[in-house]
Amino acid sequence: MKRNKWGLFFILPYTVTYLVFTALPIVIVLYRSFFTNYWKGLKEVGPFFSGFDNYVSLLSDSNLHMYLTNTAIMWIMGFLPQIILSVILAAWLSDHRLGLKGVQFFKTVIYFPNLIIAASFASLFFSFFANTGPVNTLLMDIGIIDEPYMFFSNTWSTRSLVAFMNCTMWFGNTTLLLLAGMLGIDPSLREAAEVDGANSKQVFTRIILPLIRPILLYVIITSLIGGIQMFDVPQILTKGTGNPGRTTMTILMYLNKHMYSKNYGISGALSVILFLITAMLSLIVFSVSFRQERR
Repeated sequence: MKRNKWGLFFILPYTVTYLVFTALPIVIVLYRSFFTNYWKGLKEVGPFFSGFDNYVSLLSDSNLHMYLTNTAIMWIMGFLPQIILSVILAAWLSDHRLGLKGVQFFKTVIYFPNLIIAASFASLFFSFFANTGPVNTLLMDIGIIDEPYMFFSNTWSTRSLVAFMNCTMWFGNTTLLLLAGMLGIDPSLREAAEVDGANSKQVFTRIILPLIRPILLYVIITSLIGGIQMFDVPQILTKGTGNPGRTTMTILMYLNKHMYSKNYGISGALSVILFLITAMLSLIVFSVSFRQERR
């Protein structure tokens, strides 16, 4: 205990910070989710205990299912190309046989989009793809279209822009994580496989991918959490409306509207539901990975 007390002393600041700023707010949100409390004009209604009424109201709301579907679609559209691009780039940059020049430079460049604030990124794309923006001007100048294409009035073009921005912002971070895992693999394993006659595809699928599975699992979990928390890009790109026809309204934008209307009970219940969804999906990913590892 004389030695351990210093370890406990050094982790004490983090523990206190976590309890005050993370654990305590979670407990408060859970507690408030069982109360009805909102503002009607300048008059506050509640709080008074309502049990599971907030949860029943949310789960019976068809809009909740639609917003969850919107979030899932845009996350999948952005994550699949992101993970494919990141794996390919990490494999290229970690393969010494290719003799690529300026690897450190490329590592820095692909991480740059991750440093840009999402609000600035969304504002930039909003200007680019506006009806009178440079993209429409270029397409009309080269004769592809005769009149401006309204990107933000079409469901799939708007969703594609949101997915493309999320992919562009985060693929650099994912690439560096996977690259770190690939560089940590013992080169003798790859060399032994090549001596045994394995081609590049077999080395990648039988040696590299299984050994970087923990990092892939981490990337999937963090991307999944980030996808559920998708807010700033669609919020700015659609000016908070989720148009066209609320097809880009994410679940966190829905939560924000309840917070803006000071409907605290519903907001708390929705936050708890999001927490449970995230935990459930994370457990599914862990269980699938564990089964594959056992096989």
